[in-house]
Amino acid sequence: MAETLAMQQARAVMPGRVRRILALAAPTTLLSATQVAALLVEPWLAARQGTQALAGWAVVLPFALLLGQMSAGAMGGGVVSAIARALGAGNREEASALATHALVIAVAGAALFAIPLAIFPWTVLTLIGGPEAAAGGAAYCAWLFGGGALPTWLANTFASILRGGGRHALAARGVIGAWIVYPPLAWLLMEPLGMGLAGAGLAFAVTMTGAAALMAAVVMAGGAGFTPHLRTPLRGALFRRILAVGLLACLMATIANMATILVTARIAHHGAAAVAGYGISARIEFLMIPLAFGVGSALTALVGRAVGARDWAEARRIAWAGAGLAFGVTAAIAIPVAIFPAATAAAFTSDAAVQAIATQALAIIAWAMPGFGLGMALYFAAMGAGRMAWPVVAGLSRITLAVGGGWVLSDLLGFGLEGQFVAVALGITAFGAICAGATRPGVWPGRGAPPP
Repeated sequence: MAETLAMQQARAVMPGRVRRILALAAPTTLLSATQVAALLVEPWLAARQGTQALAGWAVVLPFALLLGQMSAGAMGGGVVSAIARALGAGNREEASALATHALVIAVAGAALFAIPLAIFPWTVLTLIGGPEAAAGGAAYCAWLFGGGALPTWLANTFASILRGGGRHALAARGVIGAWIVYPPLAWLLMEPLGMGLAGAGLAFAVTMTGAAALMAAVVMAGGAGFTPHLRTPLRGALFRRILAVGLLACLMATIANMATILVTARIAHHGAAAVAGYGISARIEFLMIPLAFGVGSALTALVGRAVGARDWAEARRIAWAGAGLAFGVTAAIAIPVAIFPAATAAAFTSDAAVQAIATQALAIIAWAMPGFGLGMALYFAAMGAGRMAWPVVAGLSRITLAVGGGWVLSDLLGFGLEGQFVAVALGITAFGAICAGATRPGVWPGRGAPPP
């Protein structure tokens, strides 16, 4: 009888929990959908510039993804988690101070991208994709990171401050406009104004600068429910509060993109068409991240508040409710791609060689993408809980299987590109499975356990 009563109570609570997640996730999901639409236009525009330009775009892609993932989902998740836990404990002044520390971190993070990729793009891109890909992407890389790294970090940090304060709708509005403007501006600069692929980099820098200015105005006007005190003395303890989650999450994002970078480097000896074809598959694979981020950003805030209140059992229930939602959203995109890989590839390029390789990659990798979406949602939940050790293991497993497994299947056993794509699929499957296995009472303590 007691067990039956408990099950009835769980069923009664679950719809309310899902509604809470959806209420916070809806605006970020709208933002993610807008971003996904813009990012799907990007490879199409690059392909119109020719195979060399598409190969250049594909080599820059992991760094561009890493910029967004670190500033929004990784270090941004650390910001959301720290502020949410401060507010969950009723400490508004600490939340204000944390916001200021987050902005300092944003400036440092931007420099890590701008210095190597805007000053030495030829060197970096040649090492990964070879001279042909570097020729296609160097100018694009210089504009994107030279002009776009700092505004991207600032815009996403301001958005994270708002999400930490529970203002997800405000956070989404400021960035949605940038992703709406980006595709037509990129097309204008690339084609009518003749800048080629470099025009996409300049368009990104311009739109992110506008977003950063708008988000700064909103946050400094008290949009998060508090105002950052820019003259707050900097304290190591507050940096550690953000970095304890944010640095591990940045490591995760780096590992994820290093997997793509190293796989691209392995594929490069097959030629520019192979690099371009895998780039299309990688773009769709990484679209699962913004799709999961819509739910994941809500999970970081809600789990963070539950942990701040020391209710670990509720934190786990929230995490799993959100993971189910993320699985459904990502499956709705990935499964049709897996069923119709040739049509998907043809939507991005008319080059027959690129189409063939992209079709082969998508026919294998797309089936694993829903599990990747579930894992990403639980990864964002783990940021809110401050329990990042197992997600790091998941990330390391992913890169080990994608690169090391690719060497075994592709080179040692002689399966070629097909073996490499199977290894990529196994890697992202392992990531999702390990993140799921880690969201359990043995890792996330029960009620009454001290917060991290």
